[in-house]
Amino acid sequence: MGLDPGLGLGQHTDNPDRDSLISWKSAKDGQGAFSLIKESDKGRLPELVPIRHGRMMKSPFTFYRGAALNMAADLATTPASGPRVQACGDAHLLLWSVCNPERRAIFDINDLDETLPAPWEWDLKRLAASFVLAGRSNGLSEDDARDAALTCVHSYREHRAEFSRMRALDVWYSSLDVEEMLSR
Repeated sequence: MGLDPGLGLGQHTDNPDRDSLISWKSAKDGQGAFSLIKESDKGRLPELVPIRHGRMMKSPFTFYRGAALNMAADLATTPASGPRVQACGDAHLLLWSVCNPERRAIFDINDLDETLPAPWEWDLKRLAASFVLAGRSNGLSEDDARDAALTCVHSYREHRAEFSRMRALDVWYSSLDVEEMLSR
């Protein structure tokens, strides 16, 4: 990612107001969306960049999928409530797959090519926003898209609470079985 990790990634406060964590305002001195895309093209194979751009132009959701640096820039000035983690950096709905090398159908992250140290909230915010954009792209109503994002965040919160009561090794080996998820 082209965002300098030393440039105030999330303004940590010991006890931020909840409303401050859900609101967002554009930074006055922020870079434009397209200049950030151009920045994120650095280091990519030049012959593949036009293909990437073409895929991003198909819909707001496909643009979002390819714009992890833009999201990081957007979130860099927002409050952070807790520790920085090694964030996925590109959490979105299609970053998850339902297979693994052992041919067991589990729901798991499939790519960590945009990882960076960042506030823990970033991945969750990016993932929840992707549910809204995917819902819109698939013709869902705004209410249904919002409900999908809220369900995502609720599930995250519930699983974090469950994991906090588990031993570290048990958390490491925990997984979401696709068959179990479908039955819910």
